[in-house]
Amino acid sequence: MIRTLTSNTPGSERTHLYFPQHDRTTTRSLRPYSTCTFSLQSSTSSTTNPIAINPLVADVKVSATVQIFSNVKQMQSQGIQVTSLCVGEPDFPPPDAVLQAASRAVLGGDTRYTAVTGTAALRKAIAKDLNDRKGLVYDFEKEIVVGNGAKQCVYQGILATVGKGDAVIVPAPYWPSYPEMVALAGGETIVLPTREENGYLLTAEALDKCLQENSDKKNIKLLILCNPSNPTGGVHNQKRLQELAQVLMKYPQVAILADEIYERLVYDEEHVAFASISPQMFQRTMTINGFSKAYAMTGLRLGYMAAPQSLAKAATTIQSQLTSCAGSVSQAAGVAALTLVSEEEMEQNVEIMKSKRDYVIERLNQMDGVTLKVPPKGAFYVLPDVSSYYNGDDTQLCLDLLETKRLALVPGSSFGAPGTVRISYATSMEELQVAMDKLEEFLKEQQGI
Repeated sequence: MIRTLTSNTPGSERTHLYFPQHDRTTTRSLRPYSTCTFSLQSSTSSTTNPIAINPLVADVKVSATVQIFSNVKQMQSQGIQVTSLCVGEPDFPPPDAVLQAASRAVLGGDTRYTAVTGTAALRKAIAKDLNDRKGLVYDFEKEIVVGNGAKQCVYQGILATVGKGDAVIVPAPYWPSYPEMVALAGGETIVLPTREENGYLLTAEALDKCLQENSDKKNIKLLILCNPSNPTGGVHNQKRLQELAQVLMKYPQVAILADEIYERLVYDEEHVAFASISPQMFQRTMTINGFSKAYAMTGLRLGYMAAPQSLAKAATTIQSQLTSCAGSVSQAAGVAALTLVSEEEMEQNVEIMKSKRDYVIERLNQMDGVTLKVPPKGAFYVLPDVSSYYNGDDTQLCLDLLETKRLALVPGSSFGAPGTVRISYATSMEELQVAMDKLEEFLKEQQGI
């Protein structure tokens, strides 16, 4: 059977682990799941293991996406065939120029520590790319910080601006790591819900209301804006960003962390960097980007922050005490990605992703009880509403879907969007066809129960 393990720490009901057993014959009539609890401390009693875990860590939830993906890999290693649409990782390899650059770096002995902020060659390439494509001017020596993946850069941006008792506005649906990173910094997350009929995009009215209602009571230091969005695929266009900037002008103490890791994967309109909206927003914005999504360099762990000098310096100080620098081989590959990979090759990948998006949307529109009011315009995710099933219990739906159909999706509850599921279409078209067939068959079976 599949067992659900739920953390006994407060508010952790959104995290789940899946453990398969081979001695079970799957039937339409499901027996109750056995449940047990776990904590981040050892199962040994405190009398025999007196070492206490930092309360900040004990309250942090493990990423549901990572948990599901890890358990899918475990199932597959045991010979169980699982169709997985749970992780955001392109199915195509990195460009040849990237692979060749990495090989040259290894064989040429480019395997030493670099400067904390990254090699000059990579920082120059990043600054040039941001100037050429986004119209942003950064000093590569003082305003670019290269890290081990965009995730590290996001965390360092939070640590650089948020302390104990500070508050951070996080629009929902959100990437699950945002609130946990805020908690690790000692801060508080203010979740700002968005509406499905607006494509889950943040409106100026909602942001203004949130700031008005909370500014007197809380020290709001940061707004996190993921554009394009994980998990919705929504894209804030220039007009909407300008409206948000007008609101933020009234609150000069609020910095903006613009997570733009998916900006290369936009389908129906041009992506606009938030830092480019105005000189005032430039001075308050930490732009986060990387190489995992657009260049399929997920395992090379390479990202960066571009920010005004004071913010970049703070992030550099933090990184110097954490990881020192990103890998030299990955950085050499990053230079090749920005300088040797043609726009034509990048556009081909975008067109392939767009065709996959269109296929998934078409299939979802044919399924009874599934709604997607605004099609996503970026990234490689779809977040359909499936609340007409299981009385809106998206977690149980995903559990049963994995057990009966061997199809792995991520419950929307993990993203602050109960009643939905996140589908990643960053896989082969053949895999998507199998997955959509399984999902449609499963939902039809639920209608007959």
